Amino acid sequence: QVQLVESGGGLVQPGGSLRLSCAASGSIFSIYVMGWYRQAPGKQRELVAVITSGGITNYADSVKGRFTISRNNAKNTVFLQMNSLKPEDTAVYYCNANYESWGQGTQGAVAS
Repeated sequence: QVQLVESGGGLVQPGGSLRLSCAASGSIFSIYVMGWYRQAPGKQRELVAVITSGGITNYADSVKGRFTISRNNAKNTVFLQMNSLKPEDTAVYYCNANYESWGQGTQGAVAS
């Protein structure tokens, strides 16, 4: 079993940046893909970005060119650098491992 703990959320103005971190513990040897999802109020949870243990990445169209997912395998940590933030990026951001383990979520809000 994998445990995930996110950090780094907050409130920023449009055009600003946030950097989210997710630390994994437990059965980390079994992790082959990690990702970030988000859920805005009244909406379904959606994929933001994923990264495999080999560094292959995939992004939602809505964040391409603005968000970057990266991973430190030695420290079992995954990051999400979010730039040029828009109000529609406001959501609770969740870390995920192997499409099955979830963190508790961290709030990211974009407002003037």
